[in-house]
Amino acid sequence: MKSLRLDKYLADMGIGTRSEIKEKIKKGLVTVNGETAGRPEVRVTPGEDQVTVNGVVVSYATFSYYMLNKPAGCVSATEDLRHETVLDLIDEPGKKDLFPVGRLDIDTEGLLLITNDGELAHRLLAPKKHVAKTYFARIRGCVDETDAAKMNEGLDIGEKRPTLPAELVILKAGDISEIMLTITEGKFHQVKRMFETVGKEVLYLKRLSMGTLTLDETLESGQYRPLTEKEIEDLKGNQTC
Repeated sequence: MKSLRLDKYLADMGIGTRSEIKEKIKKGLVTVNGETAGRPEVRVTPGEDQVTVNGVVVSYATFSYYMLNKPAGCVSATEDLRHETVLDLIDEPGKKDLFPVGRLDIDTEGLLLITNDGELAHRLLAPKKHVAKTYFARIRGCVDETDAAKMNEGLDIGEKRPTLPAELVILKAGDISEIMLTITEGKFHQVKRMFETVGKEVLYLKRLSMGTLTLDETLESGQYRPLTEKEIEDLKGNQTC
């Protein structure tokens, strides 16, 4: 990676405004490779030079990865004139470069990956990769094994081809059923259309996982956190699921 001005490097990592960073440098609080930095225009190379502020190492991250527990009423977009977007929930430096990987309907909750890594996003969304996505849903109507068999065979939901085989697990059957459904594609309103095809209605829908990434149960609706190194490595190694 090309070298950057020290003040830009630190600003990109959210250490402060350029003027605040210049003040820290002036006070001798910033070091480069163990030596006190004297000027904000000093050039540093991410991944090669070690930068510290108040004794704490500040690593330069080219890509950012966040797990969001998307709330209902929020749209999976970078901007929208009428509704709150998922990016409105993210308070991080460099936010303007972030985008959601795929879309959840406005009334659907749960796992959404927010990143600026276009290559990873393409791999996770590419139809040929068949990345698995698991949902929890409440369904109006008694879901039974006949429905599970139909979904495992593939359903005609009005597309050129039937849906790919999906795994339906019935958690509770009754007037209002509870299920978990794993699909390996991402057609428009797919889960809702699949249940409509078998004469039932989705009342509540929440995504629990995408590929190797599983929603952190400690995240409240609307909360997010950075992905761990292990989660990032697993996602990048995920080819098919």
